Amino acid sequence: MIFEIRTYLLKPGTVPQAEEAFAVALPGREKLSRLGGFWRTEVGQLNKIIHIWPYESTAERDRIRAEAVATKVWPPKIADFVLEMEAKIVYPAPFSPHFEPAEHGNLYEFRTYTYGPGAIPKVIEAWTPRIKDRAAVSPLIFAGYTEIGPLNQWIHVWAYKNMGERERLRALGTKPGSWPPPRDASTILHRQESMFAVPAKFSPLR
Repeated sequence: MIFEIRTYLLKPGTVPQAEEAFAVALPGREKLSRLGGFWRTEVGQLNKIIHIWPYESTAERDRIRAEAVATKVWPPKIADFVLEMEAKIVYPAPFSPHFEPAEHGNLYEFRTYTYGPGAIPKVIEAWTPRIKDRAAVSPLIFAGYTEIGPLNQWIHVWAYKNMGERERLRALGTKPGSWPPPRDASTILHRQESMFAVPAKFSPLR
């Protein structure tokens, strides 16, 4: 299974209209494939929307997207609002959930770590024996790596009820030698980014 993470930077003040346009067009689009989730940023770069689409393969993605355009059920009418668009194709780690529909809270943290070439298998190896205990503290929504788009990125998504709960639970989940997973000296970490987003009312994950 693959996941397409699409992030759009919108003109200031247009996020509510964009969400409304998505809500109107979504029933037709979801007849072709399900939406994993839809969020707007609250901390980090503002005026961004994030929508995630699961597919069995890139071939299925191409077929469904072509059908959506041909039948005119998609894209939603937001072209006048968009400043930038970014798409990433990511593969889940073996232990990762698959953006299953659920209600977890009103705050989702999207963390993106950029590693040196060849590091992702070592990251998966380090996370595998520790993720169960960490996910028992707060829900892991997804963990995986980019295959198309900016490469060598490790993306993990966590859910919290609010920022206060996040701070409390992260303190509980951070234990020396357990979390964060230890990083081998050969695993080069170049950059870490964090973005907080809230789900739309129509998001399957909220």
